[in-house]
Amino acid sequence: MELKEQLTGISESAGHLLPELVLVSSLVISLLLGLILKKNKQTILIIFSLASYLLSFFLILQTWPPQPVSLFGGMMRLDDFSAFFKLLFFAGGFLTVLLSTQKKENTFSEYVILINAILLGACLLAMSMNFVMVVLSLELISLPSYMLAGFAFDRKSAEGSLKYFLFGTVATACMIYGISLIYGLSSTLDFSSNQFIEALIDSKAPLLFVASFLILAGLLFKIAAVPFHLWAPDVYESAPTPVVAFLSVVPKLAGLAIFIKMVLALNLFGQSALPWSTIVSVIAIVSIVVGNLSALAQTNPKRMLAYSSIAQSGFLLIGLATMSMEGIHFIMFYAAIFLVMNFLVFAVLHQFENSIDIQSMNNFSGLGRISFFPAFALLLGMIALTGLPPTAGFTAKLLIFSSLWTSYQDSTSIVLLILFGVGLINTVIALFYYLKIPYLLFLKEPATEIIPIKTSRSGNLFHLLLVIVLIYFFLIPGGLMGWINQITFVL
Repeated sequence: MELKEQLTGISESAGHLLPELVLVSSLVISLLLGLILKKNKQTILIIFSLASYLLSFFLILQTWPPQPVSLFGGMMRLDDFSAFFKLLFFAGGFLTVLLSTQKKENTFSEYVILINAILLGACLLAMSMNFVMVVLSLELISLPSYMLAGFAFDRKSAEGSLKYFLFGTVATACMIYGISLIYGLSSTLDFSSNQFIEALIDSKAPLLFVASFLILAGLLFKIAAVPFHLWAPDVYESAPTPVVAFLSVVPKLAGLAIFIKMVLALNLFGQSALPWSTIVSVIAIVSIVVGNLSALAQTNPKRMLAYSSIAQSGFLLIGLATMSMEGIHFIMFYAAIFLVMNFLVFAVLHQFENSIDIQSMNNFSGLGRISFFPAFALLLGMIALTGLPPTAGFTAKLLIFSSLWTSYQDSTSIVLLILFGVGLINTVIALFYYLKIPYLLFLKEPATEIIPIKTSRSGNLFHLLLVIVLIYFFLIPGGLMGWINQITFVL
């Protein structure tokens, strides 16, 4: 291919990445504003960042791909599957910046730059169709994440950031080694190509299993699924609450998007010698059980939510265990609702921690009596995470379990039946720790004098909007689900 043709192909591909180009421009301008501005730096950066995220969000909607478009010689692909996840990423970035009004003025520019870098990596990862692009995108997410985890600027957050970095480095090394084995077996890095599928169908199962497990190790780390979940509790406990809200959603959903692609690729259209439905089911079962049982023993609310997030990863994987388009659609619905309910819970916790020490759940005792609305919003968020009506968390879990039951009836796989039973039982178990904080807020007598909580109209309005979204999609889920059902994802 001549240089002119290569440059033409690159320019045409770049034309399909307008949201990402806006994000890169925002990153550069935020850096310059951080160097130039002396007064009102934080306010200007917040307004500018929110505007750039809104612009990117609407550009995705305006340039919604009717057909998949191959970009940069097959390194990436823009389709409605990746576009949907990009909408979630920018929504997560928007909500994070709205929450991040308590950061130190002199570091806010760096804070916004790191968020932008993670969003860029997440968008590229969702579009990746080549192992090289997967590794580059993951590192673009991971390196800023390690730094954001230490943005509390104390000893505990530095320790959490270091643990995050060490676990992430090992996970990435395992994934790259696994990719090298896969490349040796298939002689290609394009995991959607016919060459990749034909080569792996003829390969030996033991080596393919080792390579596949090493690759998935890096992705399971990113979605905080067992057995690569050990970093999560320390990072959730020590990092600033807006950062935790962001890391618990955007990198997780980006990892989930590429995890779906990778499992479907390694499944070889059902011709793989490895039982991928069973493998994903086992990962989901272990993640749900370990996450829920560990959360029961926690006294720190953020550590409890860390183990809750591990269990939520297991519930998200249930849809993939069905190996069906319906299951993937329900994962996407669950992912959208997960973003809303997670940000609601962390937003209320952030408001509480501005007035009280939230290192122990007992600090919430009696606060619901003097700060009713934030406490009520937190109650709705916890109910949604549990999967109970009248919230969309119930709808999301109902859809996930319905697809699992349909898949079991079609395949009569005993593993799917076990996953169904474990999921239902653990939904009940989750009640005991999700409703512990609401119990303390409304029913427990305070041990000491109650300190009034600092509230604001903007904060209460933010919580109210998220509550309305959760209730709306419980009452009328058809709009979102109907849109998702039109998404045709083919590897």
